[in-house]
Amino acid sequence: MIRYLSSRLFVFIIAFFLLTVFTFSLNFFFPGDPVTNMTGVRTFSDYYPVISEIRGADKNIAFQYINYMQNLLSGNWGASLSSGDYVFEHTYQHLFASLELIVGALILAVLIGVPSGIFAATQFRGPIDKGVISLAMAGYSIPVFWLAQLLILFFAVKLDWLPITGQINPLYGIAPQSGSILIDIVISDSDYKAAALQDALNHLILPVIILSIMPMMLLLRLMRNATQEMLQKPYVKAARARGLNEFQVLIKHAVPNATQSVLQQVPLIFSLLLSNSIVIESIFNWPGIGNWLVRAIFERDFPVIQACVLIIALTILLFNLVVDLYRGWRFPIVRQE
Repeated sequence: MIRYLSSRLFVFIIAFFLLTVFTFSLNFFFPGDPVTNMTGVRTFSDYYPVISEIRGADKNIAFQYINYMQNLLSGNWGASLSSGDYVFEHTYQHLFASLELIVGALILAVLIGVPSGIFAATQFRGPIDKGVISLAMAGYSIPVFWLAQLLILFFAVKLDWLPITGQINPLYGIAPQSGSILIDIVISDSDYKAAALQDALNHLILPVIILSIMPMMLLLRLMRNATQEMLQKPYVKAARARGLNEFQVLIKHAVPNATQSVLQQVPLIFSLLLSNSIVIESIFNWPGIGNWLVRAIFERDFPVIQACVLIIALTILLFNLVVDLYRGWRFPIVRQE
């Protein structure tokens, strides 16, 4: 396990190094002055000569990269060109707002997609199996932005059951602290926490459901195929011969081994969730990092773009590392391979 852990960490460090090289290079790919792109300090500012000297703009590219890494690790990510706010102080708030949607969608996708896939595998090639697979194909093929518009039109406009935009009704006066609206409500001193929590959950329902549809359908298909494959293995037939009923065979033998192959695809599903969340956040005006990135692109706010790209890619790398380490710990065959 130590050898496997060291190899995974080595790959992560290399990937992180390449990521920082890419984000550092963006300062020179963006139009305008590299120091301004990096720090948000304009060339006509009185602080520009000092910042330029500190950043080593007149020195070689290796020294500039080392200086960039020092500021990156110390949390000095520059200031926004549009608002003037320090980028690092707002990054974690936008990240937690996005993770609130992504984690909720991932949990919903697992709770519905995995059992549905197992059930479809037990009805292999039957009418129920064909119906579930057809539904999964349709759900995976529907564009997320089109599905969002349809559900908004039906549940928010026609039925007026759910809100359309934002995290919570501004009348509750919940000050943003962590970025996650549920956490902010719990730690706030509001006298209406219960009502605010209900309103926040109402705001979460539509974006979480829409965001979970595609990974849910993907998990359903993966789990169905993996479970059906395991049900044909010799050890499963031997378990049946020993007198175990179908439920015992399924729970004790087929599903645990099918989970191993499905776990390989979980990082891909998480990446899919993170990319789709950019669209969902823009539609629902959710203050996540995806919406922040889209606004920064329109406003040509280069320090924010750089920070968003770094955080999104780093989040995917960290998630992949956690899944790899769990697979190596849970399944010895992964370590052997």
